[in-house]
This record gives sequence, C-alpha cells and structure tokens, in this order.
Amino acid sequence: MVRVMVVDDHPMWREGVSRDLAAAGYEVAASTGEGQQAVRIAAAARPDVVVLDLQLPDVSGVEVINGLRGALPSVRILMLSASGEQQDVLDAMKAGANGYLLKSAGLAEFLDAVARTAAGDTVFTPGLAGLVLGEFRRLAAEPDKSDETTPKLTERETEVLRLVAKGLSYRQIAERLVLSHRTVQNHVQNTLGKLQLHNRVELTRYAIEQGLD
Repeated sequence: MVRVMVVDDHPMWREGVSRDLAAAGYEVAASTGEGQQAVRIAAAARPDVVVLDLQLPDVSGVEVINGLRGALPSVRILMLSASGEQQDVLDAMKAGANGYLLKSAGLAEFLDAVARTAAGDTVFTPGLAGLVLGEFRRLAAEPDKSDETTPKLTERETEVLRLVAKGLSYRQIAERLVLSHRTVQNHVQNTLGKLQLHNRVELTRYAIEQGLD
C-alpha cells in the first residue's frame, strides 16, 4: 500500500484530501498544516508520496522540499497548489518536486496524479509541462562550463531517455518499446546513477541539453 503524507494549512482541504486518498486505497501516513512539522515527522511517517501545498504559514514549499529531500531522499513530492504562476512552478520543480498539480483539478485527475507520482512519473497540470520544458531549454542554451566527459549510455538507455524527455509515462514507454514497466524503471534508475542525477525532472533537463527531445 502506498503511504501518503498530506501537507496543507487549510484544515478542511487537508482533511478532505486525506479522506479521498483513504477511500481510494492509500494509507495516509500523516497530515499537517505546517512545513517545519512535515519535515520533522517525515522520517518517522516514511511516506512514499508527499502531497504538498506550495504556500504554508511558517516556511515556503521550496524549503519544505529541501527538508524532505534531506530526511527522505527517495520520497516523491507532488505539489498541490492554487498558484499556477510561472516562477512558483519553476521554483518547486528546480527544488526537486516530482510534479505540480493545480487545486482546480478534479478528484479523478488528482488520484491519477498521486498514482503516477508514486510510480515515478513526472506529473503536471496540462499546460505547465511546456512551461517547465521551456525553462530547461533556456538553461540548456547557456554556455556549458563543464569539461567532464559525458557518461556513456547504452542504446536502450538513450532510447528510454528520449521518451522521458517527450513526457511519456513509464507505462507509455513500456508499451512503446514492448518492455515491462519494471524494466523501464530499471533503465531510468541506471541512467540516473550514471549521470549522477536525482529525479526525472533533472533527467528531462539532461535529455534536452543533449538534444534528445
């Protein structure tokens, strides 16, 4: 069972999200309205996914992401925010969020986003993915200050990486390449290790930098 922690400072919203997750078969490991408390309890609650509001009363969502990454490096973080402002989205993704969903999303879209985040996909409200990829393309156009040799990927790893850059989910990649979902996950994890990256967002940026999109 996937364990989820809900972090939102509005009690009715937080409780409603928790009920919806429980009804859908998720285990709500913890819920809180404060970012600092979320970081403190994360190690004990050990969630697989954190549903995190961007704007909290004590610290910013970006600070919470950094704290969660320090406490649980493998945790997956889905931002659930009322803000669709470009800078808010980019700040969250650069900090290490795995997805960004607006609170205007319907229940089915939200539950699908949680499931995909747990499976390792990068999830966006429609329209936001292009914004993030556009920023990564801008960064990729900046001069490369590194002279290090690019790690060598296998042909299959490169093929998977190209599809990751196009925004395909693991399931879609598996269907496209006639592979199992687990095999695709293994290829992505191997590629992350070789490139010393931490998540699919960084992997997507690398793919764009290499012209694989």
